[in-house]
Amino acid sequence: MNLKELKQAGHWPTLLSAFLYFDVSFMVWVVLGPLSLYITQDLNIPVAEKFTLVAIPILFGAFLRIPLGMLADQIGPKRAGQLAQILVMAAMGYVFLFGLHSKLAVEILGVFLGLAGASFAVALPQASRWYPPKFQGVVLGIAGAGNLGVVLDSMTVPWLAETFGWQSVFGFLLIPLLIVFVIYTILAKDAPEARKTVSLKNYGLLLKDADTWWFMFFYSITFGGFVGLGNALPLYFTNWYHVSGIAAGMMVAIVVAAGSMFRPIGGYIADRIGGIRTLTILFAVVSLSYLTVAFMPAGPAPLLGEITHAKVAGWSLIEMPMIAWLSTLVFFIGAIGLGMGNGSVFQLVPLRFRSEIGVMTGLVGAAGGMGGFLLAKAMGMSYASTHSFMTGFLIFACLPLIGIFGLTVVKHRWRTTWGAASGAQV
Repeated sequence: MNLKELKQAGHWPTLLSAFLYFDVSFMVWVVLGPLSLYITQDLNIPVAEKFTLVAIPILFGAFLRIPLGMLADQIGPKRAGQLAQILVMAAMGYVFLFGLHSKLAVEILGVFLGLAGASFAVALPQASRWYPPKFQGVVLGIAGAGNLGVVLDSMTVPWLAETFGWQSVFGFLLIPLLIVFVIYTILAKDAPEARKTVSLKNYGLLLKDADTWWFMFFYSITFGGFVGLGNALPLYFTNWYHVSGIAAGMMVAIVVAAGSMFRPIGGYIADRIGGIRTLTILFAVVSLSYLTVAFMPAGPAPLLGEITHAKVAGWSLIEMPMIAWLSTLVFFIGAIGLGMGNGSVFQLVPLRFRSEIGVMTGLVGAAGGMGGFLLAKAMGMSYASTHSFMTGFLIFACLPLIGIFGLTVVKHRWRTTWGAASGAQV
């Protein structure tokens, strides 16, 4: 890839702005993952219900992507992005000032955090429209690598909550949100190509196309797995391996860093060898990772005398049993597959639906969010019914195998029709 050619092909300030917007929005979207350890402790919420709470932002992030994508096509991605950022900052400011005092209040916050997750429907098409087909994989991989915000959350939020209290975390997060809002307002520009105004009818027409459903299913596996694990793993590590809140945050940071950093690489490889071939390999890696985790035993709990006085106490990072580190390694490998899979899916989507990229980004992104919701929910239900996470992981180990079957079904048609017409590797 020629970086100079990439820079000249589009509008790099918008690509940078889309990356930053998605980054801080993603950071806010999944903040309930690490914070749930502290908020639910204060509110005395049972373990199974904790998984439901962390799944709410994912669910509404999925639902809100379609209306936000429609709004972006109506008033322009930049204005839609600015409006969404203002609403999210207002919700964060309210919690910072007044706190959360009930389960319902946490659920309502989850809806507003979902609006941050819906930024996907603005940031990715905003960047995509500036670049030609041959750069779609790497451009959307760069813009989508904004999910690096999960890493920042996992590393900093537990420490901030332990040191200053969980309510103060929302005040700290407002700082990068405000900075990025200013940068986005100054640098981002909407592409000069004419936007097609869309309605629910446009979504309905695309939903009649079988390819739409395949892309939605593939992304529900890759992005759904990534965001679902990002939100649910803090609870998993603290309950299954009895680690402290800070240790769980660092373990999750290690895992999600793999998915974030490798997303652009997935897009780049898909540009070179084709998204179908790339996804087939990655789905196999993801399935094997889930299957391995499903059969990993729980770790030992520390003795009472070894428990620290932390708000969420347990093994520290250096004291964790070896099984916890092995689990982290398996999740790390699986997250590489998920992250690269995200980039691979979005190498293909703009080639098939170039003129409908805004609508498709909303639909595919919504499916990804739905996949994340189902993963977190399945983990909670599995633990509630069997006091184990095995069933939840076994279910999600099967989905990538169905994905491989689906790719086998469509690959000849895709490569000989729109794939051949695009001039890019499919």
